[in-house]
Amino acid sequence: MARFIKSELLETYRAMIARGEPIVGGGAGTGLSAKCEEAGGIDLIVIYNSGRFRMAGRGSLSGLMPYGDANQIVMEMAGEVLPVVKRTPVIAGVCATDPFRQMDVFLDEVKRIGFAGVQNFPTVGLIDGVFRANLEETGMGYGLEVEMVALANAKGLLTTPYVFSEDDARRMAAAGADIIVCHLGLTTGGAIGAETALKLADCPAIVDAWAQAALEVKPDAIILVHGGPVAEPADADFIMKNTRHCHGFYGASSMERLPVEVAIRDQTRAFKTISRQGGPAQ
Repeated sequence: MARFIKSELLETYRAMIARGEPIVGGGAGTGLSAKCEEAGGIDLIVIYNSGRFRMAGRGSLSGLMPYGDANQIVMEMAGEVLPVVKRTPVIAGVCATDPFRQMDVFLDEVKRIGFAGVQNFPTVGLIDGVFRANLEETGMGYGLEVEMVALANAKGLLTTPYVFSEDDARRMAAAGADIIVCHLGLTTGGAIGAETALKLADCPAIVDAWAQAALEVKPDAIILVHGGPVAEPADADFIMKNTRHCHGFYGASSMERLPVEVAIRDQTRAFKTISRQGGPAQ
């Protein structure tokens, strides 16, 4: 596993933007996913607890449920992913609202074992309604995720937080976030994807509004899009062509779950078409 210097990564990404080349990040729930993504030329890999649940056939929102210690799961996944990724920075999904972690100490460990940066996941940004209000009121709010990003920046880690509104974008930009990822909701499609989502045609205006909010605070912020109806390459292409401030795409289900579902299904069907007709006589 190569060691990465944040300033050099940002220089690489900004050169890509200048060339008009999209920055593509992907989630990896297994070592094989990470290896294949790297072979495909991915620019950054993110691992977080949802990847393990997703590749076990459960919906990605399992990562927000009490099905395990999110931060511990990521550290366990690191042992599977970090040794097999040779040329690509790997980002850790950090649950910043975890009340049983000293975040300063935990981020030091994240950096020590070879992660190049962090992302805020699981995130309360995906929660709304009274439950979200109660989380904010009882000290488990999005502000802790902003604080984690600021702390990670101070430690020289690349920061790639999810944002869910213009206000989130401003707050993360003020914390020094390097890459702002506009999260449009649970990814649609496939066997365990969302059915309730934004319409793709409405997404460019949303991404640009959130991006503009971030860029007013941090003019050199890099903007990526993730989730919702932006599930396939053609969807990401539509967003890139219809926004002023989007520099690329980050996919999790899009990068490993959806391709695997199609590939295994179609390969199985192909084997089922095998026939002995026309073969040697019995």
